[in-house]
Amino acid sequence: MINEDRMIKEFSELVAIDSPSYGEREITDVLKAKLRELGFEVAEDGAAKKIGGTAGNIHAFLPGETEAEPILLLGHTDTVGPARGKRAVLHGDGRITSAGDTVLGGDDLCAVVEILEAVRHLREEGLPHRPVEVVFMAAEEVFGKGAKAYDYEALPIKSKEVYCLDLAGHVGSAALRAPTMIGWKAVLKGKAAHAGFAPETGVNAILAASRAVAKLAPGWVGDDTTMNVGTVSGGIANNVVPETCVVTGEVRSLDDAKARRIIADIRAAFEGNAGDAALDFTTEEHLIAYDVPEGAPVVRRFVRACGKLGLPGELTYTLGGSDNNILALHGITGIVLSCGMREVHSTGEYTEADDLVRGAELVAALLTDAE
Repeated sequence: MINEDRMIKEFSELVAIDSPSYGEREITDVLKAKLRELGFEVAEDGAAKKIGGTAGNIHAFLPGETEAEPILLLGHTDTVGPARGKRAVLHGDGRITSAGDTVLGGDDLCAVVEILEAVRHLREEGLPHRPVEVVFMAAEEVFGKGAKAYDYEALPIKSKEVYCLDLAGHVGSAALRAPTMIGWKAVLKGKAAHAGFAPETGVNAILAASRAVAKLAPGWVGDDTTMNVGTVSGGIANNVVPETCVVTGEVRSLDDAKARRIIADIRAAFEGNAGDAALDFTTEEHLIAYDVPEGAPVVRRFVRACGKLGLPGELTYTLGGSDNNILALHGITGIVLSCGMREVHSTGEYTEADDLVRGAELVAALLTDAE
């Protein structure tokens, strides 16, 4: 039996540690100590210097008692804001929330405690398990900056398959597909002029931008893609023809080629409607889409484990990214598992004690699966 009381206590302990992106030093030290107590060989890479953070990525390895290939369990150490002074509040119905003025941090501390408790349970019960590899990445919430800076040469990942515990919802579902995410920025440069005395001598950058935006259709583009115009800023005063306007947005698509076609269409809309304003259009590639087939061993093992535990074993997709996107580029096949976190990235974030227990049971079942 998974020790629920111990899990809740450990979850509350970790929640109380401030760990915003780029500021994960304290929680990284705590997790390294906990992993060592469980018998893992633990190391930290030098990603902190590369990303300007206080801590790097944690790599840990625990030999197994079976000849099966190792499995990588993946989580992250950072949380989104507001994240200072977090506190876990346990309610009578088993729901765990923050105090209401911060996020809870279940994204991704639900994953962290489920991984730790699963291994702790197997060790205490003397249950044979396959080799276990654990990586807790820093700065995941800023488009996987820690994973992108991971030192794959100094701390090579042994596993060919990964379970990334970073999906919202009740335990028992897994995302096999995740999107390409590309941010875009259009800077239009016109000409300033006095709006009251000589407006005809100016070039209105906001007007040029508005013509372009009017040609776009934010929202769903089919059933696998979204496009958004996120911010518009420009002008300095009501009596000045605005010289500059900046428009930003993003595209997410499960189809990488489609995402790039839409980016090209957005660029064309700005180029065709800039008029006399100069245009600087740039993009930033955050993540690349992946698609794991249902017949892949990493998926079949998940479905078997869910069947043994009476979990739904739902196979789905997500339009959110994770560190799994980055590992896929390094030839590691993985899926993203729900770990009981809900209403993430808000002060209404919560989890449930039952989900934490089920998450630990699922991880334990994956580690003891013989195939």
